[in-house]
Amino acid sequence: MNTLTATATDADKGTRLDRFLSEALPELSRSRAKALIKEGAVSLNGKTADDPKAGVSPGDTYTLDMPDPVPATPEPEDIPLDILFEDEHLILVNKPSGMAVHPAPGSWQGTLVNALLHHCAGELPGIGGVERPGIVHRIDKGTTGVLVVAKTEPAHAGLSKLFKTHDIDRTYLAITRGAPRPLVGTVDMRIARSTSDRKKMAVIRDEESEDGRHAVTHYKAKETFGELDKGVGLPAAALIECRLETGRTHQIRVHLAHIGAPLIGDPTYGRQRGIKAYGSGEAFIDATTRARQFDRQALHAASLGFVHPVTGEDVFAEAPLPPDMDGLLSALRKI
Repeated sequence: MNTLTATATDADKGTRLDRFLSEALPELSRSRAKALIKEGAVSLNGKTADDPKAGVSPGDTYTLDMPDPVPATPEPEDIPLDILFEDEHLILVNKPSGMAVHPAPGSWQGTLVNALLHHCAGELPGIGGVERPGIVHRIDKGTTGVLVVAKTEPAHAGLSKLFKTHDIDRTYLAITRGAPRPLVGTVDMRIARSTSDRKKMAVIRDEESEDGRHAVTHYKAKETFGELDKGVGLPAAALIECRLETGRTHQIRVHLAHIGAPLIGDPTYGRQRGIKAYGSGEAFIDATTRARQFDRQALHAASLGFVHPVTGEDVFAEAPLPPDMDGLLSALRKI
């Protein structure tokens, strides 16, 4: 790691921090400076300076810890995989929570791609001229479940077409705070990047708008748990099955939150932790405590089915609920 310093002068007074660093340190672009600031790599007087928009003052000396460069291509890593199906053309795996699909800032190692490069060593004839697994869809780092990856060029092209034409049968299970009304329905609302927070997605409320991308989620409540309040007849939580027609970023999380049933543990769209429920006793305390302490969005890609793009055979894979969601469900069933 290389440490750089830059001291603001009178001429820099009020200049945005990211702009100041890019001008003071020629090796940095402004976008790179902004990214490093947000990653916590910049400090002022021993304290992290994490606001790229903050104005600098004369005499301020900023310290920047430049991370070591990462390889231009992912490196194979011997990481165990839960393989549900595999042949010479494709592989279906049960991805655990905490594993990113593809290397990206903050997750350069330990990703599914790193694991597949090791597992498929010598078996990847090349996609686009590069020896790599063909990622045709993704699930969030905190989401568990079934994911298909191409190993050959024909499989990659065929799977991409299946996803584009929505000829993939995908089932997800979500545990929500409260329950959607009605308990069975379809959310057909476009999704776009949030105008207030670029890290979030949001539904487009104007039905006539062409902004964002078309997104359709079919859902049904398989089970409901507890009461929101005494005598109101509204569930405190629910197990929801979702089937996707489209596959937009954060689609299920955004759609369910929009209809009043955010995923338990969702750090982005949940607004508050745990569940609001009426009751007492040990079972009630255990369930509400588990919900409050659930540390990821309670979402699992339960199954994936499609016609094999090369052999024409039917392919179907299921992944059991992970222990954390299974334990939460068991506790909720007791209240």
